[in-house]
Amino acid sequence: MGEGYYKTKASVEEYIKLAKGVDGQILIEKLKEHLPSGAHLLEIGSGPGTDWNILKKDYDVVGSDNSSEFLNHLISNNPQGRFLELDAVTLATDKIFGGIYSNKVLHHLKDKELIASINRQYEILNTKGIICHSFWKGKGSEIFKGLFVNYHSEQILRNLFEKKFEILFLDCYQEFENNDSILLIGRKK
Repeated sequence: MGEGYYKTKASVEEYIKLAKGVDGQILIEKLKEHLPSGAHLLEIGSGPGTDWNILKKDYDVVGSDNSSEFLNHLISNNPQGRFLELDAVTLATDKIFGGIYSNKVLHHLKDKELIASINRQYEILNTKGIICHSFWKGKGSEIFKGLFVNYHSEQILRNLFEKKFEILFLDCYQEFENNDSILLIGRKK
């Protein structure tokens, strides 16, 4: 995974500027239909903290990132917040959560890494725990700004997740262009 982009202060600052005004509010509204308020929630890939700040209004949220630069940014801007340095594949934590959320993070994983992440998410969720993840819709993969981006279809995501999760919601939505994104919400089987 070409993680170098998020490792430097300059690229993190560039990303924060690029992502300004983009948030997961509509995804979080959908999540709230399935995960009760107050639930213990892990956000994978909190980045600049935009969604973390929305999530903390309704959930006992723990943010995470694999970039120490993003973690420094998150901690300095949210001194009362809880953040973990986590890789999206191994999710090396002994904590158990009621929900796991990510917004355009898991598409940086190759298929085998995504399967490993799905299995690990299953392990760190409590009984009937909820996942909520967004992906870019499309075919194939590319390197964008030094980062691996893996595109998915609804059917591929269904096939990957349904072994461990009951799919509660799976549909396309628009981030920049019509139907350029997919939201998946599932419940641990």
